[in-house]
Amino acid sequence: MAKNSHTFLPFLILLFLTLMRTSHAGGIATYWGQSSNEGTLYETCATGLYTHINIAFLNRFGNGRTPELNLAGHCNPSTNSCRKLSSDINYCQSIGIKILLSIGGGVGSYSLASIEDAKIFSTYLWNNFLGGKSSSRPLGDAVLDGIDFDIELGSTQNWQYLAQFLKEYSGVYLSGAPQCPIPDRFLGNALATGLFDFVWVQFYNNPQCEYYHGRINNLLNSWDKWTSNVPAGEIFLGLPAAERAAGSGFIPANVLTSQILPVIKDRSKYGGVMLWSRYFDKRTGYSNSIINSL
Repeated sequence: MAKNSHTFLPFLILLFLTLMRTSHAGGIATYWGQSSNEGTLYETCATGLYTHINIAFLNRFGNGRTPELNLAGHCNPSTNSCRKLSSDINYCQSIGIKILLSIGGGVGSYSLASIEDAKIFSTYLWNNFLGGKSSSRPLGDAVLDGIDFDIELGSTQNWQYLAQFLKEYSGVYLSGAPQCPIPDRFLGNALATGLFDFVWVQFYNNPQCEYYHGRINNLLNSWDKWTSNVPAGEIFLGLPAAERAAGSGFIPANVLTSQILPVIKDRSKYGGVMLWSRYFDKRTGYSNSIINSL
């Protein structure tokens, strides 16, 4: 009986996610991988809260660097212990959650020195995380759904070529996490290609276009610019899931659901909300507070 209940659990979660997603237009994306206190990837997916999860971060690559994955206390890629995540990834995908690898981040050493460098890195990503073959896949045999561009350091050059090369492979989703001032300094040219399926704009740590002390106009004006001018499949409102998750831009859940979501979710390209990060969301319950309003 216990065994049957366990095998029935994924079906129940899938049914719940299906009903949840048909009850509102938007989803919730989040970042996982930067704290051992956020729970496992399996546990994160099993909450039924998220539609997209970015595994963060591959934060060393390009310009001759050996690519390195940093998943904080979850595992150590140098000992191949991150391969254990393969079963979690497969489980998440089996219940309809898209799993992407996030490259970049706010700490690391990365850049693309040339178009050829972008080509080499795209091949590495395909063979080691996507549908290609390699004997040294850091996350095991699981095939991720795509690549997330969270480019915040180094050179602003050549990211559009990486996007183009990745999109030449079949079935690869692309997402990006630009800052809300438009165009984004690092990803502006890449986003202009129109190749990105999901764009979670960071409406925090940017006073000129974020929520501030009850004032929503800067955010709404910036949102309209993103949804009107940036070619993308879906655009998400990127927010901190706790006050201490960012230097500024935190929106109380009741303000988001009563004043902001009713306005932005009727705009074209609305995809939902991105929360930084699973660690903070687990502690505040922010996603639980907003999910029925998306």
